[in-house]
Amino acid sequence: MAVKIRLARHGRKASPFYHIVAADSRSPRDGKFIEKIGTYNPTVNPTKVELKFDRALFWLNNGAEPTDTVRSILKNEGVLYMKHLQGGVKKGAFDEADLEKKFQAFLEEKRKKDENVISKLSSDKQAALKKRSAAELEVSKKREEAILKKQQAAEASTEEVAEEVVETEETSEETKEVAEDTTPEETPAE
Repeated sequence: MAVKIRLARHGRKASPFYHIVAADSRSPRDGKFIEKIGTYNPTVNPTKVELKFDRALFWLNNGAEPTDTVRSILKNEGVLYMKHLQGGVKKGAFDEADLEKKFQAFLEEKRKKDENVISKLSSDKQAALKKRSAAELEVSKKREEAILKKQQAAEASTEEVAEEVVETEETSEETKEVAEDTTPEETPAE
């Protein structure tokens, strides 16, 4: 029986969540499996992987073949590196103490890299927030200027209307005076 370490898809539509499983290569993708050795969530940033390290290493040492995606996950988690180091111990290139030192150095480097990624994501997020708030301030300033212009235009037009009203009142008074002056005097009734 050929064993593969692969992803079994779970989760809902457009929101995938995967189980990392050891399964017979002939079984369906989401079907029967031998053992669940972890989970993988690609929807969060950075991606979240929970893995039973010793069980993944066990299956690799017993000849299970990982798929391409699982191979990259195992590489990032250090399972493949541990298998490589164990091969060096079997060949006699170094001993168990050196294996532990090298693997701890790998884990420390991985931890620093993860921290850098997280800090970069947070700084990018803060930069985007600052940029968005600056753009919003600029838009609000433009709106305020437009409102001021409209208010000034409205005030100017009300002043013009008031002047016109005064002028029309003056002209209407003049026309009344002229009309009174030009009215024919009544002739006495005969």
